Amino acid sequence: MDWLCCFDSSQHGGGRSSSTSGKGKSHEGIMRFGFSLVKGKANHPMEDYHVAKFMQIQGHELGLFAIYDGHLGDSVPAYLQKHLFANILKEEEFWVDPRRAISKAYDKTDQAILSRTADLGRGGSTAVTAILINGKSLWVANVGDSRAVLSSRGQARQMTTDHEPNTERGSIENRGGFVSNMPGDVPRVNGQLAVSRAFGDKSLKSHLRSDPDIQNTKVDGNTDVLVLASDGLWKVMTNQEAVDIAKRFKDPQKAAKQLTTEAVKRDSKDDISCVVVRFRGQDRLNHIALG
Repeated sequence: MDWLCCFDSSQHGGGRSSSTSGKGKSHEGIMRFGFSLVKGKANHPMEDYHVAKFMQIQGHELGLFAIYDGHLGDSVPAYLQKHLFANILKEEEFWVDPRRAISKAYDKTDQAILSRTADLGRGGSTAVTAILINGKSLWVANVGDSRAVLSSRGQARQMTTDHEPNTERGSIENRGGFVSNMPGDVPRVNGQLAVSRAFGDKSLKSHLRSDPDIQNTKVDGNTDVLVLASDGLWKVMTNQEAVDIAKRFKDPQKAAKQLTTEAVKRDSKDDISCVVVRFRGQDRLNHIALG
């Protein structure tokens, strides 16, 4: 396959710095994106990684965006950054059945992670991925509590499902696990993990799921922004608040930076990672408003 990236920010955002930001644009000017990652207050290295890039493949333009929020180390999110999208695009049926290809790639990637515990450790990661095909068809998938929110005419629409232990308690218990608020006040699988689906986490895998929830929607002239972020943002901000902040900035990098800055101001203590994609529809709406 012919892989030609016009802008690739995936080499950033796993780093060791306290913050990372940047921006890029598509070949056709259909959209632009920005990203911002800020290390949380916990006494461990940054565990969030991201992908934000456009690429040409088999005559199609793809926008690839993701947030990977690691726990118990950064090895698993770093692995996802390098391999998950590649595995999705390796599936022969991607162009005819993206949903099935995404589902199969998530499973294969999780199995690969579990088979490499000696190298990657016993930690894990949540994931939210978004694939935009030819600027028209958006496929969003997630495991865990990293989230994607799409705005159309300024109205926020959550494109992901938060996989929390309380909401999937039946599945956890059917697999022989349990949900406990001890220690602390957050429901956790076996008292350890605050999400019910994740990549990796070998010690808990028999009680966890790694199959993604997948949604598809069409992008049109009313679509203005897409926000992907780790739970460090969503713990302190509603979907609509995030969209309202993002829409105030013509530059998506400034929008992403403002979102992470605002989350820090609201005393979010977790790593905070954010990707903002700005569609041409937003510029059209601004022109109408100014006119």
